[in-house]
Amino acid sequence: MASHRRPKQPSRTRVTVLTATAAAAVALTSQAAHADPKPTKSEVKAKVDKLYHEAEEATEQHSLAKEKQEKLQKQIGALQDKVARSQQELNSLRFGLGSLAAAQYRSGGIDPSVQLFLASDPDSFLEQASALDQLTAKQAGSLEKIQEKQRALAQQRKEAQDKLSDLADVRKTLGEKKKQQQAKLAEAREVLNTLTVAERDKMRQDDLRASRAAGDRVDLGNEVPASALGAAALQAADTRVGKPYVRSATGPDSFDCSGLTQWAYAQAGAQITRTTYTQINEGTRIARSQLKPGDLVFFNNTTHVGLYAGSNTVLHAPYPGAYVRYESMNTIGSFQAAVRI
Repeated sequence: MASHRRPKQPSRTRVTVLTATAAAAVALTSQAAHADPKPTKSEVKAKVDKLYHEAEEATEQHSLAKEKQEKLQKQIGALQDKVARSQQELNSLRFGLGSLAAAQYRSGGIDPSVQLFLASDPDSFLEQASALDQLTAKQAGSLEKIQEKQRALAQQRKEAQDKLSDLADVRKTLGEKKKQQQAKLAEAREVLNTLTVAERDKMRQDDLRASRAAGDRVDLGNEVPASALGAAALQAADTRVGKPYVRSATGPDSFDCSGLTQWAYAQAGAQITRTTYTQINEGTRIARSQLKPGDLVFFNNTTHVGLYAGSNTVLHAPYPGAYVRYESMNTIGSFQAAVRI
């Protein structure tokens, strides 16, 4: 007779595992259904451009700190030379005072009236006493000079120490800004990596073509430069169209924004400072309506600068990953100020 066995019931542990697995599968399916769609190429480009602008801001601040560092180093060197010279002068004064003291010691320490009473030649003694009085007066003068020199030397040393402290702060700022640059650029690379290799390559090629063709496509009109200097600077910058943006670069084969403007004016025969934060304080401030080709135009809270080229267009080094190009002022950012060198 056949044996009928009761089916074995699944254990509680197995039921729990199966239930959890099913729940996880449902959750993953739900997450997949509600996952954010992959950003489009234009969305990626917009985010990358924003990160590049933020990296450029850190670049300008880094360049400003570097400029301050170089200035402080020169000031500290001059102060240290001054301190060394003052110390030598002080040593000479002290040596002179020591010689005077030795001469006074050799004249004897007896009271002058007693020396006169004992002197075999009173007239000779009186001449010596007069010389001693002059020696004492000279000693007092030397002592006063020493005290003045000591005070001056202490002040010079304090000033040098203050400059050294400022230099330490500037070096710290340099390190911080460099980290900010690297962080923004790294984030931009991560965003770009969401695109395929082909998409990234096409974006680079489009940007390069836009940069190289911009001068031919943009109608700059017939605006007359305000000066021969501005015209020459703009003409020099025009020869750099298509050159890559490289942070902290000042040419001639790569530039950041203020590096391009500084280089262009140097070719025209004018020396201007290195960063947007200092260039904005040079020349004469003018209104946007007064812009002429060759004028400097500042954007985005003094983080970006270019040369006005006419017809509401600027020639500039945009940001990492881009190239020197002509671009409408309407697409660069918020206009801040304009300067005529």
